[in-house]
Amino acid sequence: MTRRMRSKFVAGNWKMNGSLTANHQLLTALLSGAEGMPADSAAVLVPFPYLAQCSVTLDGSPLAWGAQDVSTHESGAFTGEVSAAMIADFAASYVIVGHSERRALHGESDELVAQKAVAAHNAGLIPIVCVGETLDDREAGRTEAVVARQLDAVLDGAGDEVLSSSILAYEPVWAIGTGRTASPQQAQDVHAFVRGRLRERFPALADGTRILYGGSVKAANAADLFAMADVDGGLVGGASLVPHEFMGICEAAFSASRAD
Repeated sequence: MTRRMRSKFVAGNWKMNGSLTANHQLLTALLSGAEGMPADSAAVLVPFPYLAQCSVTLDGSPLAWGAQDVSTHESGAFTGEVSAAMIADFAASYVIVGHSERRALHGESDELVAQKAVAAHNAGLIPIVCVGETLDDREAGRTEAVVARQLDAVLDGAGDEVLSSSILAYEPVWAIGTGRTASPQQAQDVHAFVRGRLRERFPALADGTRILYGGSVKAANAADLFAMADVDGGLVGGASLVPHEFMGICEAAFSASRAD
């Protein structure tokens, strides 16, 4: 199974933010800035209640949309859970699995993350699979060991069929919402490690799989990050709620794609 060569991609994770009024203002501003944007080169990942709003507002635009989590179950007595099919009902394209906040705050295991990726794939969604280390891990020299453990669980549990339609995201936990950012070379080193790990297991997928960087990406640092050989775009947090910031990051990604 082969993948096409990579183009840059930017995903904006709104986290638990938004309201119908605020979302309308944000999406209207994003649509204004997205004119001429390549189709499906950027997406917003929103809280479940706002999928319907995105489906109506963004339909026919270059901006795609998706969710921030998904259940492993298809249906049943799982109060509070949202299935992949429900997300897909709103014409969503993407869903985050394994975000560091889900791992840390909700105790999600590596194996559960793999199961969520499979559930998303089976419903026709594209999983954005997150891996990344804490500050303690990095300072103790455990970055590669932690990332390898998280990634291998997905490679083992999901397999090449799921990986062929997935995006990976490296998010150093120590750089999320802290204002700290991995240097472009630090990001590149881990992205290259992830791609190398993937090449060992599924060599046909390695060169075509997008690996996003997520850790305080801003318009001011995006171009330097996206210039790295194995950094294929960004998983953007707080800056995705600020139209000029998000569109600045998108423009840096498009410029890097054109340069490639």
